[in-house]
This record gives sequence, structure tokens and C-alpha cells, in this order.
Amino acid sequence: MTEPVVRIPDAKVALSTASVYPESTATAFEIAARLGYDGVEVMVWTDPVSQDIEALRRLSDYHQVPILAVHAPCLLITQRVWSTDPWVKLQRARAAAEKLDASTVVVHPPFRWQRAYAREFVRGIWRMADETDVRFAVENMYPWRYRDREMLAYAPGWDVTQDDYRHFTIDLSHTATARTDALEMVDRMGDRLAHLHLADGQGSNKDEHLVPGRGTQPCAELLERLAVGGFNGNVVVEVNTRRAMSTTEREADLAEALAFTRLHLASPTSATRRRRAVPGS
Repeated sequence: MTEPVVRIPDAKVALSTASVYPESTATAFEIAARLGYDGVEVMVWTDPVSQDIEALRRLSDYHQVPILAVHAPCLLITQRVWSTDPWVKLQRARAAAEKLDASTVVVHPPFRWQRAYAREFVRGIWRMADETDVRFAVENMYPWRYRDREMLAYAPGWDVTQDDYRHFTIDLSHTATARTDALEMVDRMGDRLAHLHLADGQGSNKDEHLVPGRGTQPCAELLERLAVGGFNGNVVVEVNTRRAMSTTEREADLAEALAFTRLHLASPTSATRRRRAVPGS
């Protein structure tokens, strides 16, 4: 049998519902289906649909778009979503993931002012991970900056590789804002890397979430590395389209992001490399 020229890993390419903001969660399912994404990651936030498991199930069934991950409500604007108790939020995120057949719950490290939560976070995440097949993938963050001042807003820290977690999410917009080497961070995560938030950034003080390829992050190189390694987690396009002037412009950005991801999430086989190495063969 002839060896294929390109090897595609088992990773699924999903659209984060955050990528259509200020449009609704329901709109994200519609766009994901129309553009050909493999699934969605639900960002649980103030949109009531994002908090409603049955509503999410109906959207998934109607559009035939599976829910691959649930992003727990960890943002400042979601402090009161699904309770003010951060452990209750994670319990509800796990329950939602289990009921929706999602493989992953994405969670941020605590804010420093959540002192009791932060003290128990690493041990607590391990306990919760031991109780389910759902992966709790802790996401890298970044220091907050204002002019020449830097504030460490997260505890135990924004660089999650400094602590012991079973699974990680890497976000390339966050590595840009943190001004850290994304590929070195991936090396530190090793086989515990379970989830990728694909976006780009230029290293500004803002968390930009640009369409991949429009910033300075090694988006293409990382995807190609994951392909070679047979990565079987989820690759989630999580970009900022708030400045889009129309639905058409927003969809064009999301289509571009999907095309970029599929292009680079593939690796040449040994046969292809041999043909490249021997001109004229």
C-alpha cells in the first residue's frame, strides 16, 4: 500500500463560543456548523444559554456539532455565574461536561484575592480529576500590566507549569501577553498538554486573541509539532472578533482561522520527507 503523503492527527478543531462575542452562544453553533468545525468549546458566561445544559444539548443536536469542552466561568465578568463559590463552579462545569459528553473542562488558576481557593487549588484539582474521566486542563495566564507596572493577579501563579497538574491548556494569546516562549512552555507541559487555545498576539499589555498568523506567536510551528507527535487533544480557535463590522466579516475571520489550523495541523510522512531530500526521485 502506498504511504500517504500527509498524516493528520486525531485532534479535533473546535470553535470557542467566545469567538463570536458579542453574538450569542447559539450563533457560535450555527457558525461552527456552517464553516465545518469539528465541534465547539462552550465558554460559560453571562449568556443564559451557555449556562443551560439542556439548551446546549438541543443546539448541539440541531446543528450536529458536538460539544468538545466546557470552559468554566473563571473570568472577572463571570464571578457570579453558577455560584460565587469557585469549587461549586468547577463541580457544575464537570457535571455539564459529563452530561454533554465533553472531554475537557478548561479552568484558570485562581485570582490572588481568592486566598482559600488558591491555597487548595492544586490539591483540589487533583481530587476532582480523580473523580471523573473528564480532563481538568489548567490554562496558562499572564501578569497584568499597566504602563511600567506589573501585577501578579493569579495564584499559585500565571505560569501553570510551575505547579503539578495532571492536564494543561496552553493559550498562545496568553503566552504573547506574558512575553514567554510558547514552545518552551509546551516542552515543560510535555504529555500533560491536553488542550490548545489557538490565537495569536503581538506581546502587548492586552490579551489580544488575534486570528492565528496575524501576530508573533509560533502558531504554525506548534500545530506542526503537535501533528508530528500525534496530539489527540482538542485544538480550539479562540479569537477576538469584536471589531468585525458585519457577520460576514466575522465569519471570514473564523474561516481563515480554521483554514490556518487545518493546514498546519498535519505532518509530512517519512515518504514525503524522503522525496524532498532526494530531488528528482
